[in-house]
Parts: sequence; structure tokens; C-alpha cells
Amino acid sequence: MTSRPAQHLRGRGTGAGRPPCKGGGPTLRRRGQVRGFTLVEVLVALAVMAVIAGMAWQGMDAMVRSREAAQASSQATLRTGIALAQWERDLWAVLPTGAVPALRFDGAHVRLTREAADGGVQVVVWSRREGAWWRWASPAVTRTGELQDLWLRSQQLLGQEAGTLKLLDGLDGLQLYFHRDNAWTNAQSSGDRTPQAADPPASGAPPGALPAALDERLPNAVRLVLSLPAGPLTRDLLMPPQP
Repeated sequence: MTSRPAQHLRGRGTGAGRPPCKGGGPTLRRRGQVRGFTLVEVLVALAVMAVIAGMAWQGMDAMVRSREAAQASSQATLRTGIALAQWERDLWAVLPTGAVPALRFDGAHVRLTREAADGGVQVVVWSRREGAWWRWASPAVTRTGELQDLWLRSQQLLGQEAGTLKLLDGLDGLQLYFHRDNAWTNAQSSGDRTPQAADPPASGAPPGALPAALDERLPNAVRLVLSLPAGPLTRDLLMPPQP
């Protein structure tokens, strides 16, 4: 048997005979190499995103504020409507009794007597106090003495009595006018009372006691002027015909 030369065997095992690599070492092939972002590019992108987020936040904040303002305005309008509706119901139910004044205004309080829903007569007071519009309604009574006591009591209200209700906030002022003889007059003027005086109080009556009977001429219409934050509000109401 003839043996192969050792040099030939070594050449096959070590890769002899291949051309040497340039540079003295192996080379690697890079496929799909991608270039990354620089720090400046990242900072610019972050700045743009921050500006966009700030603009979006301002838009959202403006929308929320607008919605809150619209809700507050709607609630204020609703409360005003409820208060005026109750005011109109009271005026339409005014009932002259001849025992106490049926409708009086002293600059801050409107006092009136009205027919109660369940029968009898109530004393109702509308007043401006602490920047709000308040309403107090007495229990219904059927006796003249009780009605006179309630009328005197209505001049000493403290705001904590039963039947007191705050109907409207933000009231800066209140004015009332009566319409008689084709003209509007201040409700506080003495011309709103008829000269026919009732019988004077009985002897020994306490100070401020009411006469035994009153002959009162109610106005044809009532004008209410409320000073509100949104501006003055005027409401005219035609009174029901008197018998």
C-alpha cells in the first residue's frame, strides 16, 4: 500500500492553498445595517411633542371651562325661573281681608296676604337679605286675630323661622312699582294707599297694632326689578281683577 504525502494531508486539514485574507484577519458581512437617531433629533422630537400636548391641554381646559360656565348659567336661569314662578303665584293669590294690608313694600320686604291652597289666609314675605332673595310663608289661618298676629310677626323675622326658604342667590337690589291710573309709581309712595282710613286700633292696643278694617285699592299691575350679576331683570305682572 502506498501512503500519501504528509504535506498533502496537512494541506487538506488546515485549508492550505486558499488565498490569504487582506488585512491579516477574517472579515464579516453586515446585512441590513440601520442608522439610529442622533441626540439632537430626539430632543427636537420631544420638544414638538411637548408643544402639541400643551396645545391639546389648553383646548381641553377651554372646553371644560366653557361647559362649566354654561352649566352655571343654566342653573342660575333655572333658579331664577323657579323664584319668579313662585312670585307670580303669590301675587295672583293676593287676597284683601280688610284686617291687614294686602300688599306692602318697605324697600327690602314685600308683605302680602294670599289665599292658601288648602283654605284660609297666609302672610307671605319676600325679602332681600345677605345678597339673596328669601321667602317666608306663614301657616294658614282663618281668624282675624290670628292673621293680625302673623302680620305683626312678619315684621320681626330673623331668617330662621319655619317656612323660610332661600330662592335666589346673587341679588344686589330689589325695587317694586305699582301701576294705577295709567302710570307706574314707586310702591313705597303714600299714593298707593286709599284715604279711606279704617277704624283706628282699639284703646290700649300695643304699639304698631293694626286697625280693625282696611279699605285698600290694589294696583292693576306690579313691576318687579331685580339687580342680578348678569344685569337688571324686570318682570311685569298683571294683577287679577278685584271684586
